[in-house]
Amino acid sequence: MVNQKTKLFYLVMICIGLTFGSCAPYKNIPYYQDLNNNPVTTGKINNNVPYLIHPGDILGINVTSRNPESAAVFNYNLARVNGNSYNTSPDNPVIGYLVDENGMIHLPFVGEFKAAGSTTGQVTEKLSSALLTYLKDPVVNIRIVNFKVYVYGDVLRPNAYTLQDDHTTITQALALAGDLNITALRKKVVLIRNEGGERKYVNLDLTSTKIFDSPYFYLKNNDEIYVSPGRAKTATQGLPLVGLIISGISVIAILLTRYYQ
Repeated sequence: MVNQKTKLFYLVMICIGLTFGSCAPYKNIPYYQDLNNNPVTTGKINNNVPYLIHPGDILGINVTSRNPESAAVFNYNLARVNGNSYNTSPDNPVIGYLVDENGMIHLPFVGEFKAAGSTTGQVTEKLSSALLTYLKDPVVNIRIVNFKVYVYGDVLRPNAYTLQDDHTTITQALALAGDLNITALRKKVVLIRNEGGERKYVNLDLTSTKIFDSPYFYLKNNDEIYVSPGRAKTATQGLPLVGLIISGISVIAILLTRYYQ
């Protein structure tokens, strides 16, 4: 017959097991679980589409030529729209030209210039040709200076991240945020994107290599990435609480042991 002490021991172990039973199993943690065991696995890249400039983007345009003084007029130190300064932050002015709601930027001498719907390379080529009227051998460099994504949820460093590369992937953005916490749900990473007057919510699965083929693998300006937390998140965040629970169980065990002696 099982004595009282043995029953007490089983009771304490069950309580501890329930306390930590919500921990995420290892099988749900690794990425790309559908990879085979071959040393090298290859796949075609079919979604590597260049980023097209959108209204609201700010283009950092730097122009040089044989006439530096003439070229300097294009290199403003504030974002400009319709010829007026557009300061996105009083403490942190953005260098560049704002693409207006019609997809246009406004340059000195050149005037209104279509930018939306083109890549930065295409705009660079068109602008270089347009500037030949005013400059000798102009050299134009363009990049999007306000390309920003937001990463939040169950990641190490949730934040807004300004990207230097307009061809950044969702996995690269997650790496900037310190990667997913161990408790995060890797099959429930949500991409939120405003596009064509609609807000899209896209569920992405990091445990599958199919994510590389997703049309949402490459990010766009102002994309949001939300990482869903697992049920174990509360337990891991509340380590002091877990400690109190274990301490309480220990006290109860000691008292019951003394009672049944």
